[in-house]
Amino acid sequence: MDAEVGSIAGSLAIGFLASLAESRSFFTSDARLFVFIGLLGGFTTFSSLTLETFVLARNTQYLAALANFAVHMVLGLLAVWLGNLLARLV
Repeated sequence: MDAEVGSIAGSLAIGFLASLAESRSFFTSDARLFVFIGLLGGFTTFSSLTLETFVLARNTQYLAALANFAVHMVLGLLAVWLGNLLARLV
């Protein structure tokens, strides 16, 4: 449950700050990279995924947004399964 709360909190924070960055030039481009990728990306990579998907959808790239989300989920689950399998083999 804690991971889900962190993911949602990170998504809320990145959505809020991304809007401020775009509408009010709240961050320099370097500060934006540091905050979004460094801090929030480190807090939860899910927030980065959701922001990327949101931006694609907002720009009416619906197929790309869906593909971005689906590929990340499928590959992520496959990687977890493979890691689990490898751990059982050693």
